[in-house]
Amino acid sequence: MDFGEGIMTLVFIGDSVTDCDRMDFPPYGNGWVSHIAKSSRVKEKIINVGISGNRLIDLVKRWKSDVLDNNPTLLSVAIGINDTWRRYDDNDPTSVKDFEDNYRNILDQVKEKSNPRIILCEPFLLPAKPEMLLWREDLDPKINVVKKIAVDYDAIFVPFDSFLNKLAQERSIGEVAGDGIHPTEFGHQAMANLWLEKVMPQAQQ
Repeated sequence: MDFGEGIMTLVFIGDSVTDCDRMDFPPYGNGWVSHIAKSSRVKEKIINVGISGNRLIDLVKRWKSDVLDNNPTLLSVAIGINDTWRRYDDNDPTSVKDFEDNYRNILDQVKEKSNPRIILCEPFLLPAKPEMLLWREDLDPKINVVKKIAVDYDAIFVPFDSFLNKLAQERSIGEVAGDGIHPTEFGHQAMANLWLEKVMPQAQQ
């Protein structure tokens, strides 16, 4: 992608799916961000600031230090599954309104500060356990929020949920994400391929 002259910086922020043990496997971790970093299609300096367990409210708290202060030219956000998960494992729900308000707040901040090209990644869930089918009542409205915000902010939307669920039907859930949330090596590579296809479709591999 052509951002003109100057240093181009690509920041990835999210939860454990983005983190992928980046402290043990610096600087990108061992997941989809690492696969993207290895691609010749990406010319930007890459910074991974994913943190395991994060919800959207956690991104709000660290937005200045981890995003604004890095002045991204390109910003990829992948968040939301823990906002659903905590409702079911810890009785700590995040309302759809709070989710949307906080999402818009952080994007408004970064647009005012550095106005990067924004990529919003769909939070995803595979039904690895029967009870996870019930989680869709919480996750689907949040996915709809991400889709709506992507349109409103002229962001690139990466449909991880629909893509990975389709892939799991073609292969198996265990091959894509054994627990329904954390991708396998195969799943991470598939995510990286989809992200590159949506974000940098004109670039040469």
